[in-house]
Amino acid sequence: MASILVIGATGYIGGRLVPRLIEQGHKVRILVRDPNKVRDRKWDPVEIYTGDLLKPDTLPAAFKDIDIVFYLAHSMLSGKKSFAEFDRSAAWQVMTLCGIHNIKRIIYLGGLGKRSPDQSPHLRSRHEVGDILRSGEVPVTEFRAAIIIGSGSSSFEIIHHLVNRLPVMICPKWIYVKTQPIAISDVLRYLVECIEKPESAGKIYDIGGPDIITYGDMMITIARTLGLKRYLIPVPVLTPTLSSYWVNLVTPVPAQMARTLIESLRHETICENTDALQKFSVKPMSFEEAVQRAFQKIHSHEIETSWTDASSVVRQSSVDPSHFLTDKQVVSVNAPADRLFSVVTSLGGNRGWLYADKLWKIRGFIDKQIGGVGLRRGRRHPTQLYTGDALDFWRVEEYIPGEKVVLRAEMKVWGNAWLEFETKPVTGSSSELTQTARYYPKGLTGLLYWYSIYPIHRFVFKGMARKIGKQAEMEKTAETSPA
Repeated sequence: MASILVIGATGYIGGRLVPRLIEQGHKVRILVRDPNKVRDRKWDPVEIYTGDLLKPDTLPAAFKDIDIVFYLAHSMLSGKKSFAEFDRSAAWQVMTLCGIHNIKRIIYLGGLGKRSPDQSPHLRSRHEVGDILRSGEVPVTEFRAAIIIGSGSSSFEIIHHLVNRLPVMICPKWIYVKTQPIAISDVLRYLVECIEKPESAGKIYDIGGPDIITYGDMMITIARTLGLKRYLIPVPVLTPTLSSYWVNLVTPVPAQMARTLIESLRHETICENTDALQKFSVKPMSFEEAVQRAFQKIHSHEIETSWTDASSVVRQSSVDPSHFLTDKQVVSVNAPADRLFSVVTSLGGNRGWLYADKLWKIRGFIDKQIGGVGLRRGRRHPTQLYTGDALDFWRVEEYIPGEKVVLRAEMKVWGNAWLEFETKPVTGSSSELTQTARYYPKGLTGLLYWYSIYPIHRFVFKGMARKIGKQAEMEKTAETSPA
C-alpha cells in the first residue's frame, strides 16, 4: 500500500477521495489550512497536517515519507489574488517540494478543452497547473475532465436550480456548445485505480462519459428526470457577466464563481483521446444515469461533499472581545438538553429558522442582490452538521456535539458576524439555551449597519430563542405522549 498525501482534501473531489483511499488500505495524509474543517469527519487513521500553499514554510513536513501526492487544490474564489495567480503559485510550491522529498508520482485532476488563444481563464489555468507540475523532476499523471455530475457539484447545481425554478429560460448561444460530462463516482474510480498503475506516470488521460451532448440537452434531460417540461429560448447576446448575475439571482452559486464557470462553457470540452478507456477498468455511466444517481443522493440526504465546502477562515477567537457588539438571549426549556440541541442542529434549510422566516427570506433576497450568497445554499443534511458545513448564508465554524454550535455569517454584513448556540442540562428533564449574536463592525459603515437594524435583530433573535425552546418542548411532548 502507498503513503499518500492529498492536497485539497476539504474540496468537493478531495473530500470524497479520502475515505475511498482509506478503504483501499492506503496510508493517507492530508494538508489543510484549517484542521477544524475535518475534525468531524470519520477519517481515522488519517494524518492531518496544517499548512497553506501560499506559505512555503508551513509545507515541508507534510511531504516527508510520501509516495504519491494527489493535487486537487483549485480556487475560483481566492480573495485578493485571482484564482489563476493562486493556482500558479500553489503548483510551483508543490512541484518544488515533491522534487526535494523524492515523491514518486503526482496525480492531478485538470480540465478538458483544446488550447487556444481565446481559451477561458479557468481552462487556461487548469492546463497551466498541469504544465507547472510536469516541469519538475517528479512524473505526473493528469486526468482531464469536463463537467462532473454529482450531488453537490457546482456545475450540476447551477443547471439543477435553473431547470427547477424557470419554466422558460432565456439562454445564450453556449447552450449549443458540446461537452462530455462524467459522473463523480467514475472520476473517483479513475483516481483510485491510478495508484496501482505506475505505468500511467507521465501520461495525460482525457476522461468523460459516453455521451457528447450540449448544455441545452443537459437541461432538458434534467427537466425530464424531475418530471418537468421546460422551454429554452436562445438569444444572440448575453455576456458572461450578465449570465453570471442571472445565475447568481436564481441559483445559490455566487456571481464571481458563476462567471468563471460560464466563461468556460463557451468552449467545447470533449475528450481528445480514449486512452483511459483502454488503460483503466472504469466503464463510465451515461449522463442520464449520472443525473438519476445524483438526485437519489440528494433525496436520501447522502451528499458527501458540496461546492459550498470551500470557505475563508475568520474566527471569533481572532477578534478582541472588546470590539464585539452583542445580543444575548437565555431561555429556560422544559426539555432535556439533547432534545434542545437537536432542534438547534436542524435549523435552516427546508425547516427554516422557526421564527420570522419571512424576514430571513427578505434578508437572503437582499443579500443576493448585492452579490452575497443568499439563503439558497440550504444545508447538506437536514439534521447532521460538520464543522465547515454551509448552512444557508452561515458557515458552521465550531461544532461540539450536544453542547455548542457557532455559525459565522457569509452574507454581506460590513464586518464579521457570528451566531452562537450553547445548550446545557439543568435537570434530567430541563435545560438552558444561551443564544449569542456577535458582530465585529468594520468602520463607520459597520456601526451604522448594526444600529440601524438592531431593533429588527432584537425582535428576531429574541423570538427565535424562545421558539427553539418551545419546539424542543413540543417534540418532547410528542415523543412521550401515548399513540
